[in-house]
Amino acid sequence: MTDAPIERTLILVKPDGVRRGLSGEVLRRVEAKGYVLAAVKLVDADPAVLAQHYAEHEGKPFYQPLVEFMLSGKVLAVVAEGQGVIPGFRSLAGATDPTAAAPGTIRGDLGRDWGLKVQQNLVHGSDSAESATREIGLWFPELG
Repeated sequence: MTDAPIERTLILVKPDGVRRGLSGEVLRRVEAKGYVLAAVKLVDADPAVLAQHYAEHEGKPFYQPLVEFMLSGKVLAVVAEGQGVIPGFRSLAGATDPTAAAPGTIRGDLGRDWGLKVQQNLVHGSDSAESATREIGLWFPELG
């Protein structure tokens, strides 16, 4: 067993996952992997939070459809903790495109192509420690 530091990541179950009743399955897989759920809340995404969350994508063709999709229903926001949780959850989630995601991953097992609307891919996971800190601050300001 390694003495690697405990990391935190932001996981979002996107509106398609919440609508399809997959939030519990996503949480089950996160916990089964050995990660701890440090905070969980069901929210209506705030446009200002989404603008900050996806700021690096502003101006790209998929930006506005992504924001509109994220505003289309409830989002389950989760802070998960554990050693290697950032790359671990991204591996658990699978490739961004559900049609290319490997079997055994969240997107590979549960994702749909939705006419190749890749933003409708069930979950989001922070891609780095810096992103995780920034994203957790946006979605869970009470933890700051």
